[in-house]
Amino acid sequence: MGIESIDINLVRGAVLILLILAFLGIWAWAWSRNRKTVFREASMLPLEEDFGQVPKNDSKTEGTKE
Repeated sequence: MGIESIDINLVRGAVLILLILAFLGIWAWAWSRNRKTVFREASMLPLEEDFGQVPKNDSKTEGTKE
């Protein structure tokens, strides 16, 4: 049994299994509770002022037409 006996479908199946495991690993990492604060901070980056602070708005309707 050498390398000649390896079927292309066996290789494709092995690659598929590895890709599924990688996807599940990335999904678990992204949805872990430890990442929540980091992703929250990253989501606020477009709102930062020039000096690096996010404005604190206590009123949800401040600056709106409501």
